[in-house]
Amino acid sequence: MSELSVEQRYELMRVALGEAEADLVIVNGAIVNVYTGEVLKGDSVFIKGDRIACVGKDTGAIGRRTTVIDAAGKTLLPGLIDGHTHIDGLYAINELLRYAVKGGTTTIITETSNVAPVVGYEGVIQFLRSTKNQPVKVFITAPPMVTISPTTEAHSLTVGELRRLLRRAEVVGLGEPYWGQVVGGSPRVLGLITETLKAGKRVDGHSSGASPGKLEAYVASGVTSCHEPITAGEVMERLRLGLFVLVREGEIRRELEAVSQLKDEGIDFSRLAISTDGIGAWQLVSDGYMEFVVQKAIDLGFDPVRAIQMATLNVARHFALDGAIGGIAPGRYADIVIVPDLQTIRAEYVISNGQVVAKNGRVIVPPRKHRYPASARRSVYLSRDLDAGDFAVRVESPRREVRVRVIDQVTELVTREAIIGMPLSDGELESDTARDILKVTAIERSYHSGKAFTGFIRGIGLKAGAIATSAVWDSGLIIAVGADDAAMARAVNRVGELDGGIVVCDKGRILAEIPLPVWGLISTEPMETIARRLYSVQGAAAGLGCTFPDIRITLAVLATPAIAHLRICEDGLFNLRENRFVDLMVD
Repeated sequence: MSELSVEQRYELMRVALGEAEADLVIVNGAIVNVYTGEVLKGDSVFIKGDRIACVGKDTGAIGRRTTVIDAAGKTLLPGLIDGHTHIDGLYAINELLRYAVKGGTTTIITETSNVAPVVGYEGVIQFLRSTKNQPVKVFITAPPMVTISPTTEAHSLTVGELRRLLRRAEVVGLGEPYWGQVVGGSPRVLGLITETLKAGKRVDGHSSGASPGKLEAYVASGVTSCHEPITAGEVMERLRLGLFVLVREGEIRRELEAVSQLKDEGIDFSRLAISTDGIGAWQLVSDGYMEFVVQKAIDLGFDPVRAIQMATLNVARHFALDGAIGGIAPGRYADIVIVPDLQTIRAEYVISNGQVVAKNGRVIVPPRKHRYPASARRSVYLSRDLDAGDFAVRVESPRREVRVRVIDQVTELVTREAIIGMPLSDGELESDTARDILKVTAIERSYHSGKAFTGFIRGIGLKAGAIATSAVWDSGLIIAVGADDAAMARAVNRVGELDGGIVVCDKGRILAEIPLPVWGLISTEPMETIARRLYSVQGAAAGLGCTFPDIRITLAVLATPAIAHLRICEDGLFNLRENRFVDLMVD
C-alpha cells in the first residue's frame, strides 16, 4: 500500500472538480456508506488510478476513455476485509486469492505463526514477498513465536528483528502472543509487545481460557484485540475491557450463531468485527470466503449494513488503515463489490485497486504465483530413516504395571491430563487400541537438533496404522500418532521423503497423503486438489478408526500453547495450567 504523491492527489482533485476524466465510473447503484450507516441511491463513484476521486452526482468527469459500469438496481459495498486469519500454511497464496478475488475480499490481515517457527525472520520476509503485486492487499502481523518447544524458542524472533518488521507498512502489528506467557511475565514476549506499541501498531490477543483477573492483566499488558470469545457473554466481557473483538466463522471455529444474540443488545458495534481465523481448502471450495461470513451474519439477523461494517470499516479503523481502505469515499483505494442487493452478498463485480479483478464469479486478474527459493523446499531434517525401535518407550521398573501421564483428547482441539495404569512388556510400554491408547511422538525437524519424544494419547480412535504431519502449530515439529511403531516410522519417513506433508499409512502402505513441500507447510497444488486430498486423508484416517472430523487439525494443535492443556514437544509433555514440563511416568 503506497502513499499518494502530490501529483496523484492533485489529479484526484481535478476529477472531483470535473476538470479531468475518470478512468472508471460506477453509475446508478445504491451505495452502502459505512461511515453513516446509510444506503445512498443515485450517486456515482468516480475512480482515477487505484483511488476513488469522488462519490456523488455527475461532475463532468466521464470522458471518451472512461469505462462506465451501470449498476442500476444493484448495491455497492466496500471491498471485504478479513481482519484475522492464517494463510501461511497448506495452500499457496495465489490459490487462496483466486477465491478471495471472485468473492469480494480485497484485503487480508494474516498471522505468520506457521512459517516463523520453521524458518524464523527470513521465512516471514519470504512470505511477505509472496504477497507483493497481487490483485488484493495483504497485511501481516509479526510472529511472537510463543511456543513450548525449547528448540523453537531458541530461534525466536528478536526485538531487533521485530523492529525491522514494524518499519514495513504492510506489517500492522504483533500477532497473538498467548496470554499464558504474557501474564506469566515472559521478558521476551513483553519486550515484543512494548516494541510494537512504541511503533504505534496493534497487538492482537488470544485470551482463550483466561480467568477474569488474568484477562484484565492480559489487557493491561497492551493487548488490543481478541478473536477467542465463543459466547455473547465472553464478547461483552472483552468489549467492556476496551478490546477490539473479532467473531470467528472459519475452519477451526464457527461462533457467529452463538454470539448472534448481540444483534439485539443495542450496544456500540464499532469495536466488533467478523473474521475467519483461518479458512480451509474444503471450506473455500464449497462456501467461499468472507462473502460467506457476511452473508451468514445477515442470515442470522444482523442488520445488513452493520454486518458489512464489521467486515470493512471496523477492521480498517482498528488497524489505523481507514484512511486508505474500509469505505467508499474520496482518497480511499477503489475497493468495491457490486452485489444484487443488500441481503445478497454475491459478487457480480469486484474492483480492487481501481481495477475490475472479477466478474460474476470469474477471475479476470489472476493472482501472481510466487516462486519460492530452493531453500524453502528443504526444511524437513531427519538424520536418518527411522525404524520401529525409534518409537519404543522403555521403562526401568520391577513392576508389571506403571502409572503413566497420558494426553486425553477431549475434543478435536482440547486435551487434558489423564493418569492411567499401563502394563510393562519386556520393559516397554505399548499402544493399547482396546483402551484407545496410542503412541504420540514429537520430532524436531527444523533445526537439526535430532530431538524426539514419545508419549501416549487417548481418544483418537485408531485401531491400526499411523498418521504423521509436518504442519504443526507454533513449533518446527513433526507429530505422529499410531497404533504400531512400524507404521509410525513409515509415516514419518514418508513425510521426510516428501519434504513435508500429511501422511496416513497402514501395513507398510501409504493410504493417503498431502505433499507440503514449501517449508513443510504449503502445498503447490491447486486448491481443488488440496481439498480432494484433505477428504482422502480424513477418509483414510476414519477407515483406521479415527473419531475426529479433521485429524489434520487435531494433530497440528498437539504442540501449541494456545489451547488447554496437556501438550507435547521434542522435550516431553507440557502442562499449560502449571506452565511447566511434566514427567511421562507418575511413579
